This record gives sequence, C-alpha cells and structure tokens, in this order.
Amino acid sequence: MLWIFILLYVLAQALIAIFVARKIRNQDDYFLAGRRIGPFLATFSIFATWFGAETCISSASRVYESGLSGGRAEPMGYTLCLFIAGLFFAKALWKSNIVTLGDLFKKRYSPTVEKIAVLIMIPSSILWAGAQVRAFGQLVSSFSDISPTVAILLSGCFVILYTSIGGLLGDIITDTVQGFILMIGLFVLLYLAVDGVGGWESVFSRLSATDRLSLIGPNESFLERLDIWMVPILGSLVTQELVSRMLACKNANVARTSTFMAAGMYLLIGLIPVTLGLIGPQLLPSLPQNDQFLPELAATLLHPALLALFAGAILSAILSTVDSTLLTVSAFVTQNLLTNSDPTKSDSAKLRTARICVVASGIAAIGFAVSAEGIYELVYAASSFGTAGIFIIFTMGISGKHGGAFAAGLTAVAGVVLLPIYEYLLDFRAPFVMTILSCLGIYLFVAVLEKRFVLVSRSILIDSPVETLNYE
Repeated sequence: MLWIFILLYVLAQALIAIFVARKIRNQDDYFLAGRRIGPFLATFSIFATWFGAETCISSASRVYESGLSGGRAEPMGYTLCLFIAGLFFAKALWKSNIVTLGDLFKKRYSPTVEKIAVLIMIPSSILWAGAQVRAFGQLVSSFSDISPTVAILLSGCFVILYTSIGGLLGDIITDTVQGFILMIGLFVLLYLAVDGVGGWESVFSRLSATDRLSLIGPNESFLERLDIWMVPILGSLVTQELVSRMLACKNANVARTSTFMAAGMYLLIGLIPVTLGLIGPQLLPSLPQNDQFLPELAATLLHPALLALFAGAILSAILSTVDSTLLTVSAFVTQNLLTNSDPTKSDSAKLRTARICVVASGIAAIGFAVSAEGIYELVYAASSFGTAGIFIIFTMGISGKHGGAFAAGLTAVAGVVLLPIYEYLLDFRAPFVMTILSCLGIYLFVAVLEKRFVLVSRSILIDSPVETLNYE
C-alpha cells in the first residue's frame, strides 16, 4: 500500500514536470519561470523550498535529543532569515534584473569576482541537495526493506530526472501541491501525537516540569549561542534557491510580500516538528538513531492510509527543496561560468547544457548524501561554507558603491579560508561570527586602499564592472 502510494506520488510529480516542460523555450523560462509568478505561487514556492528535510526530520530529531535549544536554527533562525530577506533585499534584487547572484557580482564588481563567488557557492548548494537526498533515502529505507545506501541512490536518480525536465516553473507548480500535502500530513501527525500523550494540557504540564523548553544549550557560552543563530540567519541570506523565487515574481512588490508571507508560514508549520520533538521522549523513550525519530513516530502512530499521507508530506518537503538546489548549480554553471564559451549557441543547446548540469550536480549530491554522517552535518556545512565572505560582498554591493572588485575578491576568498582556521586550528567558540567580522574588516580596509591609491585594472581581480546596478 505505502509503496504504491509513494510510486504514484513521484510519478505524478514527474508528469507535472513533463507537462510544464512544453512551455520552456529558453534559459529565462527554465531558471526564472519567465518572471511571471504571482503572490500565491511565489509564497508557497518560497515556503516549500525553505521547508526541507532538515526542518522535518533533522529539526525534530535534534529537539527530541536536546529540547528546544535544538530548534534554534530550524525553524527560528531560518524564519528570521526569510524576514530579513524580504525586508531589505527582495525589492532591490528584483529590480536589478539578474538571473543569478553571480550576475549581481558581475554587474557590481567584475566578471572575475562573479566567477570566484560562483565557485564558492556551488559546493554549498550541492551539500544542501545532498542533505535532501539523504533524507529522501532515509524515508524510503524506514518504510521498506531497502538499505539506506541503496535507497539514497534510487532517490537521487529520481530527483535528477524530475528536476532536469521541468525547470523552475515545474518546481514552483509542484512546490504548491507539495506545500498543501506537507501541511495536511504534519497537522494530522501533530493531532495524533498530542492525543497520544493526553492532550495539550498534559503536554504543557509535562514540559514545564523539565528543562526541555530552554533555548540555551547546556554549558554553552554567549559566543557559541551567537554563532548558532548567525549561521542560518546570515549564511542562508545569500542562497540562489531563495533569490531565484524572488526574481521569478512578476514585480518587486510581489517579491517582498511573498517572502514575508512565506516566513510566517515557515514559522507556523516549522513549529510542528519542534513540538513533536519536544513530546517525542514520552512516545518513543529510546531510539538507536535519532535521525529516524520522525519516521518512527509516524509508523508508530499512524494507520497505514495516514502513513501514506505522512510519507507524501515528507516527500513534498524533500522534493521541493532538492529540485531548487540542483537548478541553482545548473544556473551558476551555465549562466556564470559557461555563458561566454560559445556566444552562437542556440536556445535549445543552452537548455540541453542546463539539463546536463542538473544531472552532474545531482550525481555529486548523491555522493555527499552517501558519505555524510547525518543530515544536520550536511545542512550546517551548506549554510557556513564560504558564505561569510559572500554575505559581506552581497550586502555591501547591493546597499552602496563603497568598495570595488579587489575588495570583493579578497573578501570572498577570505570567507573560505578563515572559517576552517577559526574553527579547527584556533578552536574559536564562534568561528562563523569571527569570519563575518574578519571579512567585513578586510572589505572595508581594502576598499579604502582602492579609493585612496586608485588601484588600477591591471590586476586580475580588478576588471571593470559590466554595468551599473539600477534599483529604481
């Protein structure tokens, strides 16, 4: 029964992608859905893309293990990230008339900075996709006799096929369907879980007698707490998965409003896995693998028919995120790394290249999914790898004219180099925060030198920006 439902569900997603693919004529259609998405589809797409496997499976597992302190990144940190993106950046990004963040760095700084930034951002997206593929495989494995590794391989192959066909428009339409199924499935599981422990009054009375509602982890310093919050809030602001949804909206106001609405939905629905994790020890006192908490809880509480609904909900969360990450890598490669390789290439040839890049990035994501220790490790690596430097050059670039290509190039590279030094060699308590501050200092210092000594364009990093950004 469950296998039949899962098979029918994934086939339905593939059919939607095939149907939408008929409307794709060029890269703008493939990567930005023709820039014609309204508020309803945009809101659900941003929400569903953000609400991935780490929100459902990893967040619930960490709260199950550590209490509310395990839910600071998911959903609270990432909700704040969405709110900040809508408040400060959505309108400016839409008006900049770009396809990727790499385009913004090319316009604001230089083509060299564009390529440096893209080469830093690509691994982050592949790691994020790997987290979703691993969660997909764990879900299939928990509901069948297939080993986790084989399940990850099978799941990854389907995701590659499904994503390469439909492009962003296919993703947005399926995101909306998946968002509805996700909400229904999680609300059903929450109702049964709360009922299983005696109702809300029993939940509150039992939790108030413990320290599981504390947002502060045991033996945590202030700097460690700050770092835990800053990774999702600042590190995820510079993700193409979010930016592409903003750019696909039909106007700047829709981009901003949809991001705000998605943030509210994300917090509301994201609190369901957190609540399940809080009451989890009362329902499942001991588990050999915490990453399996949510699937095990569903298998324990749900009738087979409802279990199929829950499986569809988790699949929705996973698929709506992983397709976006694979498209992101493809957009970076085709739009920012290969765009000048053959100017005479036809639209159909460019689309073929984009789809090949989706396949290649999917294979890389499967490799990370198989070799990683857990979902959270992949998500943390994706949110922190190189993003400190990218965050600085993004915010400085979009908010003013201070600083040029040399400052941006050095800052982007510093973000990659400094984080592992602070975290592993110097053993700092807040390596991400220290990297952010260091990158800001480097950018401002070099920007002063650029202005004072008029660094000329003979350096490889200091080629002129292609055009001036216009946010009017």
